[in-house]
Amino acid sequence: MAASRVASEAEAGLESVCPQDLGLFADTFPAESRYRFCGHELNIAQHHGSRLGVAAPVWEAALALCDYFEEHKLNFWGKKVLELGAGTGIVGILVSLLGGDVTITDLPIALKQIEENVHRNLPMERLARTKVCALSWGLDHMEFPSNFDFILGADIIYLKDTYPLLIRTLQHLCGPQSTIYLSSKMRQGHSTVLFFETLLPVHFTSKLVFRDESENINIYKVTQKSNI
Repeated sequence: MAASRVASEAEAGLESVCPQDLGLFADTFPAESRYRFCGHELNIAQHHGSRLGVAAPVWEAALALCDYFEEHKLNFWGKKVLELGAGTGIVGILVSLLGGDVTITDLPIALKQIEENVHRNLPMERLARTKVCALSWGLDHMEFPSNFDFILGADIIYLKDTYPLLIRTLQHLCGPQSTIYLSSKMRQGHSTVLFFETLLPVHFTSKLVFRDESENINIYKVTQKSNI
């Protein structure tokens, strides 16, 4: 009975990750945007409206993370990569084009948009090495392995109720060889600063590696805590 109640509470928190009735957008309408990173042009569809809510658009934190990969020439070739809360999938798609074996995840409601963008942008050989699947934080994370080289998240830190679920998920996914990159708008009203400065350092080693003052975006590099 108690376990069932905990699961229900977790599911309620996860539903708020992709709110469907926040009124953030007008009636549903499709949009396309083009971006260029690392020599690749990306054509990203965004299905704005109440159905996808905050999962629909390309957020600035995702673009900042793509810029960071380009500037620092990160090597993803042959690496196992997982993206959390992908939304449009732009980050995972870029990493796939850079040679990563990528698993792009979000709640089930967002998968159709991600799949559309994956097929828009990846050649056949990269499609074969890119997966799109559902991952609900704190609920089905145990179905995924802990052998990823990189775990990525862009603008996924904005709902306080989901923070324990995300920490639990990262603890499972992050192995000794894993590097986590989290790019986030530092929204005071959403306790984003609390997550990065108080909660995350309890469980992981975290380092601020990029700061955009004008956009108020931070990128953190996160790894397992040393046992030494």
